[in-house]
Amino acid sequence: MSGTVLETASLGLPALPQTASAGSPIALLSGSHEAKVWYGSRDQFRLAVPGPMNETNVIVNGDQTWVWDSQSNTATRVKIAPGAEKTHTAAPTGPSMTPQQAAEQLLSKVGEHSVVSVTSNTQVAGRPAYELVLAPKEAGSLVQDVRLALDGETYVPLRVQVYAKGSAEPAFEVGFTQVTFSAPAPENFAFTPPAGAKVEEKTLGFSKDEEKHDFAEGEVKTVGAGWTTVAVLPTPKTPAAPAQGRSEGQGQGQEAAAALDTVLRSATPVSGAWGSGKLIRTKLVSALFTDDGRLLVGAVTPEELTKAAGAK
Repeated sequence: MSGTVLETASLGLPALPQTASAGSPIALLSGSHEAKVWYGSRDQFRLAVPGPMNETNVIVNGDQTWVWDSQSNTATRVKIAPGAEKTHTAAPTGPSMTPQQAAEQLLSKVGEHSVVSVTSNTQVAGRPAYELVLAPKEAGSLVQDVRLALDGETYVPLRVQVYAKGSAEPAFEVGFTQVTFSAPAPENFAFTPPAGAKVEEKTLGFSKDEEKHDFAEGEVKTVGAGWTTVAVLPTPKTPAAPAQGRSEGQGQGQEAAAALDTVLRSATPVSGAWGSGKLIRTKLVSALFTDDGRLLVGAVTPEELTKAAGAK
């Protein structure tokens, strides 16, 4: 299959810095972003995210994985760490960039915590589709419902929409605007770094010992269940600015720090038996930065966050 995907986020965040690059998780938190997708098989995939003056491509072809950034003229060959399972993906992290990715995450909500219904009068990208509607049972969730449109012929997810309570328009949406169910031409997955491009290598994954050490330093805990699950983790540290220039990792870290600073300026001071901190609420997500160094975040009301903050 191949097609064009449109991702739109309208979370009610304050205006974020405009320095984020195409495909950056920060950029995907607001506005609309288009991507081209080609899928040949489990080992053949390409995602192209255009920017105003550049394009980022992720190309997977067998055991070859490349990330091409035209703005920096850099081609990065991605490898999996020796001894690590191939469970990581080279696609951009953060908000899901394909309906399939979003569907996999949201279908985990099906079960005792959801009311499920089905409609059959939907069209997506010009194709008839069934729509699976998942509505939280818990009153403490900010989610009104999640609508997953499945192609009426192939049952492939074509669109995911997340509606916040009290909103007539989706707070988050990712879906195809055009889709073709046929094998993409092989040249879509072929990539050779252009002449003059900077070629780098990056290794993804951890050995078992490294993975345990990594989680021990910044363990993520959860409080609650289903749609009212709250993640509790250490407050992110602001990266120091490099003396000269910046690497890709430093650049992304600084983008995240700038976005966090912007959001925190709109935060509301709060306190209670659990302690004190700063609260941020959007249409779909609430976050609590406590003064004792914790970050609590979830698609829940502020009351659910403060309840989780007091949990032992």
